[in-house]
Amino acid sequence: MNCKRLLLPVTLTLASLAWAQTESAPAQAPPAKGGSPHHQMGMEHHGKMSEMHKQHMEAMKADVDKMKASLDQLKANVAKITDSAEKARWQANVDMWTVMVGHMEQMMKHMDAMGPGGMMGHGMMEHGHKGGPPAPPPTEPKKE
Repeated sequence: MNCKRLLLPVTLTLASLAWAQTESAPAQAPPAKGGSPHHQMGMEHHGKMSEMHKQHMEAMKADVDKMKASLDQLKANVAKITDSAEKARWQANVDMWTVMVGHMEQMMKHMDAMGPGGMMGHGMMEHGHKGGPPAPPPTEPKKE
């Protein structure tokens, strides 16, 4: 008798859940002419990667431009320093930042030349890193 009492509410619950799922299921767009769904997804992914690459390149260029402006300001300030020890310290900073800005410019040119997805397959996105920092190099066992 208890089973018959539970059967009706369980059946109604399951029926309402099934009905709700069929109502809220989104209609899928038909695949584009001449392309499989996988091809279409690949093209969408490529478009997103291209846009992301463009945004990253613009951000990197803005950062390099800011670094250059700061470096120019440092150079101007170093020229005004009269104490030779202090001037040498600041000149070392200017030299270091000059190298760093030059390196950033070279990296930016390299990334721009490679285009979107250019680093794929070169260790950055492989082996589960998903764009995070690369795994540390393996350590050699200690010789005793």
